[in-house]
Amino acid sequence: MVRPVFLVQPGAAPLSSFSPNPQRIDALKGAYADAIAARRNRMILGILVFALVIVTSGWMAEVNLAKLAARIGNFTSYIERLAFLDNGAFVLTDIREWYWGITHWMRLLIETLMIAYVGTIVGAVLGFALCFPAARNLTRSALEMAVVRRFLEFCRTVPEIVFALIFVVAFGLGPLPGVLAIAIHTTGALGKLFSEVVENIDMKPVDGIVASGGNRVQVIRFAVVPQVLSNFFSYTLLRFEINVRGAAIMGFVGAGGIGQDLLESVRKFYYSDVSAILILLIVTVFVIDMATERARHALIGREAH
Repeated sequence: MVRPVFLVQPGAAPLSSFSPNPQRIDALKGAYADAIAARRNRMILGILVFALVIVTSGWMAEVNLAKLAARIGNFTSYIERLAFLDNGAFVLTDIREWYWGITHWMRLLIETLMIAYVGTIVGAVLGFALCFPAARNLTRSALEMAVVRRFLEFCRTVPEIVFALIFVVAFGLGPLPGVLAIAIHTTGALGKLFSEVVENIDMKPVDGIVASGGNRVQVIRFAVVPQVLSNFFSYTLLRFEINVRGAAIMGFVGAGGIGQDLLESVRKFYYSDVSAILILLIVTVFVIDMATERARHALIGREAH
């Protein structure tokens, strides 16, 4: 037998006997209207501030929309010229003529990849070493943490090409200035990312090793590194992608790689050479991006498993 369900307890007053309080309802309606109006005013104020910042930034940067509209055709015409050889034929009609310098360009492209690879490895090692004193949960000395953090900020704040210019003056032309520039910038970037990963670890293993008498090296080796290693690898692979793009322009200042030939082709208006080099760079970045993406997913999947 199914028991009856009573919506109103036996002996209670019927629902029809409850009458709403008009004053209470009016007060709630007024509060709701005030909240909606305040939210609308905040949104309007935010839009106005955003528009003001955009207009001020454009004015200070001397953005001229009239000039942009009048000269946009120069950009589109340049892009169009990249698709044609010097004799006026479409680049795909004569691949051999289009990629006449493929042997030379491939050698420079491999040099660019090696610059990015060595710079990433050196920067990752230095970032790994400096991320632990930069982490708030592992460093008791505020002075040590501040010094390391300011150093990492300096490394990643100065643009890579500025470091490359300095090292070209110091060490001369070649790949070495590019490697050093990328390594320093990578140290600052990865050191910051690594330290943030370390600050989010589970501190229970750390407390356990400290309680059993472990020193700082043992804490890092047995309590910290196992928790962060996969994330460190993932960030390093991502940084390698970025460094390949950065190494491509190191040649602009004589720091090795394919960038020097690209700059020379742009300055001498060798349109087909520019497009050929750009296609090589784009395809290379695509391949590296897909390979590193698969590696990152494999690391994440292994950690989850």
